[in-house]
Amino acid sequence: MQGSRFAFGPFVLDPGAGTLLRNNEPVAVGYRGIKLLAALADRPGEILGKAELMDAAWPGTAVEEGNLTVQIAQLRKLLGPATDGGEWISTVPRVGYRFTGAIERRDGPARKPLALPDKPSIAVLPFVNLSNDPAQESFADGLAEDLTTDLSRIAGLFVIARNSAFAYKGKATNVREIAQELGVRYLLEGSARHAGGRVRINAQLVDAVNGDHLWAERFDRGLEDIFAVQDEVTAKIVEALLGRLRAPPPRNRPKSLEAYDLCVRARKLIDDSPQTAREAHLMLTRAVSLDPEYAEAYRWLAMNHWMGWVHWGDPIEPTRRLALDLARKAVAIDPNDAGCRWVLANLLAYERCFAEADAEFARAIELDPNEADTWATLSDIAVLAGRVEEGLEHIRKAFRLNPFPSGWYYLTLGQAQYAAGDYEAAVETLRRDETYRTSSRRFLAASLAQLGRFDEARSEVQLFLVANPHFTTSRWAATEPFRDDATRAHFVDGYLKAGLPE
Repeated sequence: MQGSRFAFGPFVLDPGAGTLLRNNEPVAVGYRGIKLLAALADRPGEILGKAELMDAAWPGTAVEEGNLTVQIAQLRKLLGPATDGGEWISTVPRVGYRFTGAIERRDGPARKPLALPDKPSIAVLPFVNLSNDPAQESFADGLAEDLTTDLSRIAGLFVIARNSAFAYKGKATNVREIAQELGVRYLLEGSARHAGGRVRINAQLVDAVNGDHLWAERFDRGLEDIFAVQDEVTAKIVEALLGRLRAPPPRNRPKSLEAYDLCVRARKLIDDSPQTAREAHLMLTRAVSLDPEYAEAYRWLAMNHWMGWVHWGDPIEPTRRLALDLARKAVAIDPNDAGCRWVLANLLAYERCFAEADAEFARAIELDPNEADTWATLSDIAVLAGRVEEGLEHIRKAFRLNPFPSGWYYLTLGQAQYAAGDYEAAVETLRRDETYRTSSRRFLAASLAQLGRFDEARSEVQLFLVANPHFTTSRWAATEPFRDDATRAHFVDGYLKAGLPE
């Protein structure tokens, strides 16, 4: 459905823009109504259950069925009779609803190609798992993700973050289109087969502008050599793109492949929900016990604890202290890992150790200028320091390195837009599906309140408090790493206007 518009009768629905037009004139339909109508129009003639429709309009939130009934009734009133005299939306008793009209699906405007950077630019696409065992999927994913990390540490390259490259996982690849959407010239494709203690890896480097294959090779090695293979692939790519080898400092590699697999799986779960975060915690704790000198496992375990007390409502202590201790441990094990550095920098900022935090951020960027998460996190810290324009610049840089990011990037962008007083932009950003169901609703409510849209703001506050029943504005303001009193006062003002508890 993403990128599509739907034409029916005199109407054109554009879910991406959040608009419904009748004979090219806008129809005053609310956000929930747009979501419901888009879900129905995407599957005309099919019966959509009530639970499915409520999830489309109120994602991740438990609501009463009466809310759906009210929204459907409002939609019917706005749409009026269908062209055949009946209703556009029919009720299937005790089951759900069905869109009965004829739909013409219109593709949205093509995503604008991103301009190429002024240095060799590359994305590592997800490696195809050729093993018969689906459980080996994380092995193939980890291989592509680690190669991305290895390449991004090369100062002469521009490297797209793994989140964005993995947007193409499982999809037919057109290298030219992918390269245009990501704004890179080169793509690394590959496959992996892992069985019987052996691993076979195929990799090829493609120039997406002219379709040339710059380098391709097959590696057939023992599983214990997997990290040596990664180093070799990285060296070959760097040599092909830069003309000579430029070896960054060596990385801390796990000694246990089971610990490595657990870490690959866990880092995908940390941001999703409190439930998946707890699952990730178990995986990472196991990884650390299997390999006590594995820096990345400590890094993600630190981040998991931080997410718990900042976003998931866990007690501040002892999780705050544990997070900082784990981050320091990660950096002590591998001081050349930029990821460990920015995680520690973020935690130090929350401890008000601002000078030390700034130094760690600077060191992280020095070690890996392509690490998009560093720039996104630094945006958050800069905004709370009152350096709003700097924060906006950092988050824009993060989006360029990671065009299809995790939802928290939009939270960070929306926060920066609110701080800049651009409330309309903040509302648009924070109502995106990627972030709407998260704790970002507090910023959305504040933005709506500053625009005088108090009914919408209070509705968002109610939804936010369902997931965050113990939230208070004063605790939040005291916990966040503010360095600027005026910025803190601006956020508190919006929160209180929206009706968040004082």
